[in-house]
Amino acid sequence: MRIAVVDYEKCNPKKCTHECVRFCPRNRAGDKCIVEGQESKPVIDESICIGCGICVKKCPFGTLQVVNTPEALKEEPIHRFGKNGFVLYRLPIPVPGKVIGLLGSNGIGKSTALKILSGKIKPNIGKDKEGSLEEISRLFRGNELQDYFKRLSSGLKTVYKPQQVDEISEIYKGKVSRIVEKKTKEILERLSLGYITERNVSELSGGELQRLAISIVLSKEGDFYFIDEPSSYLDVKERLEVGKLIREVGKEKTVIVVEHDLATLDFMADQIHIFYGVPGVYGIVSKPYGVRVGINTFLDGYIKEDNVRIRTEPVTFDVTSPSREKKKYLLVKFTELKKKLDKFSLQIEPGEIYMEDVLGIFGANALGKTTFAKIMAGEIKTDSGEINPEVRISYKPQYVHTKFDGTVGEILRKNNNFSKYKNYLGPLGLERLMTSKVSTLSGGEMQRLAIALCLLQDGEIYLFDEPSAYLDVEQRLAAAKVIQNIISLKESTCMVIDHDLLFLDFISHRGMIFLGEPGKSGHALQPMDLEKAFNAFLKDLNLTFRRDPENGRPRANKPESVKDREQKEKGKYYYT
Repeated sequence: MRIAVVDYEKCNPKKCTHECVRFCPRNRAGDKCIVEGQESKPVIDESICIGCGICVKKCPFGTLQVVNTPEALKEEPIHRFGKNGFVLYRLPIPVPGKVIGLLGSNGIGKSTALKILSGKIKPNIGKDKEGSLEEISRLFRGNELQDYFKRLSSGLKTVYKPQQVDEISEIYKGKVSRIVEKKTKEILERLSLGYITERNVSELSGGELQRLAISIVLSKEGDFYFIDEPSSYLDVKERLEVGKLIREVGKEKTVIVVEHDLATLDFMADQIHIFYGVPGVYGIVSKPYGVRVGINTFLDGYIKEDNVRIRTEPVTFDVTSPSREKKKYLLVKFTELKKKLDKFSLQIEPGEIYMEDVLGIFGANALGKTTFAKIMAGEIKTDSGEINPEVRISYKPQYVHTKFDGTVGEILRKNNNFSKYKNYLGPLGLERLMTSKVSTLSGGEMQRLAIALCLLQDGEIYLFDEPSAYLDVEQRLAAAKVIQNIISLKESTCMVIDHDLLFLDFISHRGMIFLGEPGKSGHALQPMDLEKAFNAFLKDLNLTFRRDPENGRPRANKPESVKDREQKEKGKYYYT
C-alpha cells in the first residue's frame, strides 16, 4: 500500500509552477492522480499513484512524501489526519499494574497514540469522520483494546501530561500555591520543589515547570495515566526520581509514558512498544516487549514479528574503541578557576584538554556547567585562574535562538565550510528542511541546525551545551556520530554538556563531573577517565549501572536489587 503525504504548511503554490501536477506520469496519461485542491494546493489519489517519486523530486519546497508501507501491513489504520495526512496503525495495549514505555522517532505517532488512548482524540479509522464506538470495538475485536474503549466511553478516568509543559505558564497565572493541592505539595517536596509554592508560575524554569506538571498529574486520581516526555529539562537525578514516582503509581494503576532517554525509560518501564515507519508519513506500533528486549530490539533495528528492518545497522556501545586509546596531545590546560555570580559560587579544579578528545560534562542542574561553558567560550571572565593557551571555540549554547529571517539552506550556505562538510552532516536530516524558514522550525529541528552551524565554524574546541534536548533517540545517536566524525576530520576537540547518560557514554572519551549544592555552589572535578568519572558521578547519586551483554548499553540497576548491592559492595557503580 502506498501513502502520499502533503505538508500543506510548506506548500506555496503562488511561488511554483505546480510541478507536481505537470510532471506526474499518471496525470500525463490522462488520469487525475494529483489535482489542485483548496488554495490550489495538491491532493494526491493514493489508489492511482504509482510511487515513481517524480512529484517529490520536482517540488521546490520539499512538500511531498510518497512511500510504500511494509508488504505485510494489510490492516485498517487507527487514525489519519485528513486526506494526504499522517497515518497511525495499531495502538499500545494498556496493562493494569504496569508502566508501558513508547519508544520511537519524533513525528511517528507516539503523542497521537497517547491522545487517542486518553480520549483527547477519537480515532477516525482512516476515514473523514470520527469512528463510532461500534467501528472502534469491531476493529479491536478479540483483544484488550476492545474492552478498553468500551470502558473509556462509559466514564473511565484518564490523566494526561502533555509534552509542552511551557503551556502551563500560559494557562495558569499567579502563584503556584493556587493550583496545587495537599498531595501535589507532598510530591513537590519529594522532587525538591517545595520552595516554588509562593513563586509565580511565569517565573519557573523549564525543569521546574516539568516537575510541577508531573506532580499535578501524579497527584490526581485516575484509572490510567498518560505521560508525554517527562525527562525534558531535568537532570539525571531528577529524571531518576521522577522514574521512581512513575513506577510507584504503575504498581497499582496503568501508566503509559513516552520517553527518549533510554536509561530513564529502562529504569521505569515494565514493557515497551516500538513505533516505527516514516516520520511525518506513517507510524506502526509493534507488539509489547519486555523492557530489556524492547530497547535492544529497537537498537538492533529489526522487528522480527513484522519482518521489518528500521535501521541499516545495529547500535552498539564499544568501550574499547580505538578513539578512547589514542595517544594524547595537549591542547589547553587551566589552573584552578573560580567565579562568583550573585549568591552562586563555582570552583573548577585544574585540568587538561587534549586534541581529538571528546570530553563529556555531567552533573545536576544549577551547578555551573553552563557557566563553565561560557568561561571557556570567553563569554564570562573568571575571578581567578587562567586558561592557556587561548584557543578558538565554536559554541552551541543551551538555549538556541536566532533572528535569521531566511531559510535553512540560506543560513547553512552562508558558511564557507558547508560544501566541504555537507555530506558528513547528512545524518542530521537537514536536507528536507533546506527550504523551510528558520523561524518556523520546531525545537528538534532548530537543535539539529544549531549543531550543524557549530560544527561548520572554524575552531579548535567545539563546545555543545545540551545537544540532545528535543531530539529523539535516533537523532541523538545520529548527532553523536556526526560530531565524532567531523571532530576527527578536523583533528579538533569537543566538549559535551548533557543529562542523557546513554548519549554521553556513546559519544565521550573522558568525563568531567560537577558536584555541589544546586543554585548555591558548584565544584567541578578535573577531567578524568570516562569510567572513573561515571563511577564517581553515580556514587554521588547512589545509583549503579551495568552493561547489557547484547550491545554494551548502560542499564540502571533497580535500587536494592541483587546486582545493585553487589556493585556497591565492590565500589563499581559504573560497571564495564
